[in-house]
Amino acid sequence: MRQKAEPGLIEGYVDALASTVRTAVATDLRGKSVPLDAAIEWAVDSARGTTEKGGKIIFAGNGGSAAIASHMATDYSKNGGMRAWAMNDGSMLTCLANDYGYEHVFAKQIEFHGRAGDMLVAISSSGRSPNILAAVRVARRLGCTVLTMSGFRPDNPLRSAGDMNLYLDSQAYGYVEIGHLALCHAILDFSMAWANSGQKSAARA
Repeated sequence: MRQKAEPGLIEGYVDALASTVRTAVATDLRGKSVPLDAAIEWAVDSARGTTEKGGKIIFAGNGGSAAIASHMATDYSKNGGMRAWAMNDGSMLTCLANDYGYEHVFAKQIEFHGRAGDMLVAISSSGRSPNILAAVRVARRLGCTVLTMSGFRPDNPLRSAGDMNLYLDSQAYGYVEIGHLALCHAILDFSMAWANSGQKSAARA
């Protein structure tokens, strides 16, 4: 017989998830703290500016973060009217992993298709995935704007690699992954409202 769930179980989960997102920490390339609202506004400006100047937004992630990357590339393109791409084609990934090693599956694609003025959104729950870190290095070398999203340990190397870095202080995969998805959606939703209303910041609309 199925046991009865404790009262407030889901409320507690949702509260913890909301707290994880609400307390996200943003820092710039120099490690300087940035208010979260200002960091999201920076991401909105960067995403829109990238598209308006003819560039594209590139999403990279592994596992659950790869699913976020595909989801967001679709939504940013279809709903946001921005050129967006996730590097998740199976044939390409297996080819590059076989020929160069899995740590280069994203970096090589950025070498092939990345251009100065593009924007890379690098997503890793641990912030330690070698292939995500390699992608960031290549993107920076090419002159791309870089936004990182990470979690788990506060000293993870991805957290200091982007022009803007969003960090979620949680050890739980579920909270970090859902939090990253929520932040990506917030950037898109604010960007859409900004584009539709002509206001500088949808976050203040």
